[in-house]
Amino acid sequence: MCYTYNMMKIKDMKVKLVSRKEIQNFLEIHHYSHSINGCITDYCFGLYYNSELIGALFYGRMAMANQWKKFSEDPLKVIELRRLACVNDTPMNTESFFIGATLRMLTKIWRKDGIVISYADKEHGHVGTIYKASNFLLGDEIPGAKVIKYKTKIYHDKAIRTKYKGNLKPFAAKLKNALETGEAYYHKTAGKYTYIYYLRK
Repeated sequence: MCYTYNMMKIKDMKVKLVSRKEIQNFLEIHHYSHSINGCITDYCFGLYYNSELIGALFYGRMAMANQWKKFSEDPLKVIELRRLACVNDTPMNTESFFIGATLRMLTKIWRKDGIVISYADKEHGHVGTIYKASNFLLGDEIPGAKVIKYKTKIYHDKAIRTKYKGNLKPFAAKLKNALETGEAYYHKTAGKYTYIYYLRK
């Protein structure tokens, strides 16, 4: 079923706790990264209008080891909003409504004193407008990093060094070869803005 999305009413939208499987395909289509591979999905949510999925997001443990130490002395108190996407042309404030509803749900299903982190990727022109509208606080600006661009995807520099039993994994060898032939190349990203939200009772 398809709607004229900008004619929807936010009050008619429902937010549900769902499984990773229920939102994976949606995020692979609608999120700019087109992937959730490698992401830990602790809490997944879907935004529905009637029975149609029109938005998805998930929270999970932070991607980088020890990254949580910037925000808390307890790793179990920190979680990251890893992916968020809605269909195009939804009404104004749809995303902030969606985020707000999930934050309230987190206080019930996760913890009441948690710290939620998210990042706005300057590489894609994001400045965090939706996080500001959702009452997140602006944290540190993270400088750009060296990544590898190969075909339509971006990989961390460490991807060419992953080994199994002392030998490069097949994809690592393939990526390394692509760098040598020029099919892949190094790129310095633009960096990110950090946003922080403190859950309350």
